[in-house]
Amino acid sequence: MEIRIPQHANYIIKTLQHYGYEAYIVGGCVRDAILGKEPADWDITTSAKPLQIKSIFQKTVDTGLKHGTVTVLMEKEPFEVTTYRIDGEYEDHRRPNDVTFTTNLKEDLMRRDFTINAMAYNEKDGLVDLFGGVDDLKKKVIRCVGNPDDRFDEDALRMLRAVRFAAQLGFEIDAPTMDAIRRKHEYLKDISAERIQVELTKLLVSDYPEKIKTAWELGMTGVFLPEFDRMMETAQHNPHHKYSVGDHTIEVIKGTEPDKVLRLSALLHDVGKPSTRSTDKEGIDHFYNHYKKSGELAEEILRRLKYDNHTIKSVRHLVEWHDFRWDDESYAGMAKVRRMVSKVGIDYFEPLLKLQRADILAQSSYLQDKKLKVLDEVTAIYQEVKKNHDCLTIKDLDIDGVTLIRNGIPAGKRMGIILERLLDMVIEEPKLNQRAILLELAKKINEVLIYS
Repeated sequence: MEIRIPQHANYIIKTLQHYGYEAYIVGGCVRDAILGKEPADWDITTSAKPLQIKSIFQKTVDTGLKHGTVTVLMEKEPFEVTTYRIDGEYEDHRRPNDVTFTTNLKEDLMRRDFTINAMAYNEKDGLVDLFGGVDDLKKKVIRCVGNPDDRFDEDALRMLRAVRFAAQLGFEIDAPTMDAIRRKHEYLKDISAERIQVELTKLLVSDYPEKIKTAWELGMTGVFLPEFDRMMETAQHNPHHKYSVGDHTIEVIKGTEPDKVLRLSALLHDVGKPSTRSTDKEGIDHFYNHYKKSGELAEEILRRLKYDNHTIKSVRHLVEWHDFRWDDESYAGMAKVRRMVSKVGIDYFEPLLKLQRADILAQSSYLQDKKLKVLDEVTAIYQEVKKNHDCLTIKDLDIDGVTLIRNGIPAGKRMGIILERLLDMVIEEPKLNQRAILLELAKKINEVLIYS
């Protein structure tokens, strides 16, 4: 088997070999290269110790000398070079108390999480696959190196990583590994929210995000996302639905494109339903104002998982708007769409339409065709609004505060009211968005405000 190693990575390997050390590309880059994927990073493992690596290469960064990692810069391109190591005792299910450097490649590969990530390669020796990684790639199996209980005792995050890799690659987790996760899933409580967040995001934006159900089946979501468990346990006895809240949510996630904000919004759009569920005399379930509760919970959950403020704000916004209904009574053509774009925000409107479409497609067939037809019409109008560059915000008005001040309208609260009313008029009738017309309208509004 031959892998084409990038020029700079190969130079580092051959240079280390020239000085009498072993060196290989290792881990995910080997796995991805075998699968025909372009690796994001090319990590290198070597028998050379950190100070020896630093003495050989001119430009290095001390990334983690204690754990044996030095970043070598090749024309500003970084490559992590790590010394073969043996991990010491794990007491917190997160990190070893200490590491010991070794000159034995096998001892280094033995400490890795899964067989598909425990392969090494260089042009001189070819592929080093001591634990059946290639065979597991062919079988499409995620399997721990050695005893899975030991691997999860060392780092509990590996349990969630198993599901994440299964989701990214479309693989299945082997039975002994799954059994160990069932036994050890509570150890995820020892893992930082930041590390959980990274794996959850990668899982959600993967090709098979429905694998989150595997995380639920194995008990993991109960540790870091108990709200998802409640969704899985909440039925929806309602003509509009055919799934539980949780299974509906999974279908919505599958129906959205692999964008972080969109998939998180899909995950959390109905998270408020379990706490807002009521059942009428006919046995029909209702979830009144669940979108408000879902927005609140979405923010709470994302803050708990240490997501950034922009993501939190965006997801909450989409969740709170997702249940807006474009039905016959509220739907009123282009002006209505322009008004909604203005309220929702130009940056959020298109993602909202995508979320709503996925939501409808994950419901029952009851009125589904009608809902999709109306959404198609709204989408077509929105595209026309974009094409026409219609005014949708105060910034889009062909007049500004400076012009109004020059024409005798004072700055302050009254000017804000005037600009809002001008925008309202222009949204209703775009032809009004001309400076001279807007100025005359502003003066009239100002007079009304003065004497009201």
